[in-house]
Amino acid sequence: MKLPTGPAVDEGNQYRLDTFNAGDAWRLFKIQSEFVDGFDTLSSVIRPAVSIYGSARTKSSDKYYKFALTVSRKLVESGYAIITGGGPGIMEAANKGASEANVEGASIGLNINLPFEQAPNPFADVQMNFKYFFVRKVMFIKYAMAFICMPGGFGTLDELFEALTLIQTKRIKGFPIVLVGSEFWKGGVEWIKESFLKRGTIDKEDLEIFKILDDPDEVVNYIMRRVIL
Repeated sequence: MKLPTGPAVDEGNQYRLDTFNAGDAWRLFKIQSEFVDGFDTLSSVIRPAVSIYGSARTKSSDKYYKFALTVSRKLVESGYAIITGGGPGIMEAANKGASEANVEGASIGLNINLPFEQAPNPFADVQMNFKYFFVRKVMFIKYAMAFICMPGGFGTLDELFEALTLIQTKRIKGFPIVLVGSEFWKGGVEWIKESFLKRGTIDKEDLEIFKILDDPDEVVNYIMRRVIL
C-alpha cells in the first residue's frame, strides 16, 4: 500500500518511534515544563480532590449534566475539591457545581488544547491548559483521592481504564472509582464479565475496584466513607 505523500508526511520516518531530531529535544523541555507547572499549581490545593470525567458533548438539559452539577456542589460542601478536564459538557457542570459552593480553589479545570470541542469553561477558579494528554492524566490521578466517571466517550473510557489499570497493578493506592448511571455502564460491565473474567484476563476481585451508583447522595456518602478528611 502506497503511503500518502506531501509536506506533512515523511514516508521513511512516519512510523519510527526511535527517530530523534532537534524538534524532539525541544519537545522534551515542553513536556517537562507542563509537569512542573502542573505540580506547582496543584500542590497548592490543600483540600482532598475528586476527579470527575464525562462527555464534553453533554447538553445542559441532560440529566447527567444536572447530576454532575449536584454531586460536585455536595462534594465541595463536604470538604473536597473538584478536578475536571476544564471543558464543556459534564466538565462544565462539575466545575459549575463546585463553584456554586463558594469555596476558593475548589473548582479546578485541566483543559487540553484541541481543534474542536474543548474550549475552557468559565467555572474553574484554578485553570490550566495542557498540550499533552499523558501529562494531564498524571495530574488527574496524582492529585485525586477518588474518581467519578459520568457517561462519556473514548476519552472518558481512556481515563477510566488508566485508573483501573494503575489500581489493579498496585502502581497507585486503591481509591474509590464510581461509575454514575447503571443504564449507561451496565452493558460495558457485562462485556467485561463475559469477555475478560470468563477468559481469566482479570480476577473477580478486580470488579470490586469500581462501583456503579445512581444517586448523588449515595456517591458523596460512598466517597466520604472511603476517603477520610
